[in-house]
Amino acid sequence: MSKVATVTQRDRYLGELLEQAALSAKQSPLGLDTLRAAARALVQERTFPSNRDEDWRFTDLSSMLEMSFQAPGALKDSVIAEAKQQLANISLGDTARLVFVNGIFADSLSNVGDGTSVLSQAEATPDALAQIQGSNEVFTALNTAGFTDAAVLHIKKNTAIEQPIQIVYLTIGNGLFVQPRCLVVAEAGSAVTLVEEFHGSGASFTNSVSEVWVHDNAEVTHLRLQQESSEAVHIGKTAVSQARDSRYRNTAFIFGAGISRHNLEVYQTGPQTETELTGLTAVRDKQLADTHSLIALSHPHGTANQLQKNIMDDRAHGVFNGRVYVPHQAQLTNASQLNRNLLLSSKSRIDTKPELDIVADNVKCAHGATVSQLAPDEMFYLQSRGINRDQAQRLLIYAFAMEIIEPITVAPLRERMNQYIQQWTV
Repeated sequence: MSKVATVTQRDRYLGELLEQAALSAKQSPLGLDTLRAAARALVQERTFPSNRDEDWRFTDLSSMLEMSFQAPGALKDSVIAEAKQQLANISLGDTARLVFVNGIFADSLSNVGDGTSVLSQAEATPDALAQIQGSNEVFTALNTAGFTDAAVLHIKKNTAIEQPIQIVYLTIGNGLFVQPRCLVVAEAGSAVTLVEEFHGSGASFTNSVSEVWVHDNAEVTHLRLQQESSEAVHIGKTAVSQARDSRYRNTAFIFGAGISRHNLEVYQTGPQTETELTGLTAVRDKQLADTHSLIALSHPHGTANQLQKNIMDDRAHGVFNGRVYVPHQAQLTNASQLNRNLLLSSKSRIDTKPELDIVADNVKCAHGATVSQLAPDEMFYLQSRGINRDQAQRLLIYAFAMEIIEPITVAPLRERMNQYIQQWTV
């Protein structure tokens, strides 16, 4: 197939996705005509990504062109019943919880608490929606053009929400095109912990967008888990805007989907901001998992630390591309970035590209990446203490992952991740 034909095919496929997004938008009571029209125009100006694009060089989406996805219809009782069964295994206890099934808010499964609402039921559309940088990216614009309902967290000034708020996105069915949306506004001096979870069964396409506004001296702890079917495709965007003296912590777990990508973008818009990003990816078989991150500092005295760990088994393919941008005005910045990768199979693969783009001359920045297999001397030490080879391997993988899991402050989620890694290593 020629390059022209390939571009034509991708344009046609993107157009089909846009048509399905329009059908989902018709189910939404939000209106948002002006915002959606602008988003549709952006999508129409772009082409479905290929590995000829630098940002997608290691993430091949061509297999999606053979897959057909449809907008979900109204929720049936059987779908709600199945969703209820899945929720029983991922409950965080007596906390506020918003549940979206196939992109549609499920009121009967949710527990709306203080500071939480659903955009489809809100009195007015928040001005902060689709305003963070990066909204012009093709999949982000596609989501804006077609999301049905959205979770909204508005934490009032000087208010600390003690219990975590859980948002669960469930995709139930085959061939569905689902676009979850979340908006978090943490006003000055507020604090909140958000747990976002993506689960699903069957072949589906999830295109999610989460926007987080962290105002002056506010603190947001954001835990994100993607554990969808190995037949699914998942593309997610997390865009964060941090004002002065704010603190944002993100921990992302990627275990599911046949093809997945998480675009994590943090924009420090004030001085003395603190950003901490950690992540754990564990995939096997022929899964492809991509983490693309950007930390853009624009004021003095900013700090940013990132640790991304990847575990690849069988024929799995992992990608990490992390960029830290420090312009001239961001003096006295302290930033570090580290990507550590563990390959359990000779056929597994990792493409890692940590980047520092520094213009300021009075900064302390460092980055690095490691790619290794299980250390033979560590395996030998454990075996010399009477531990068999399989058990020794499981212990080392478990220890590698615990650096990301152990700091989780939400005990039920920490225990669930702990158990998952133990089972994964069997």
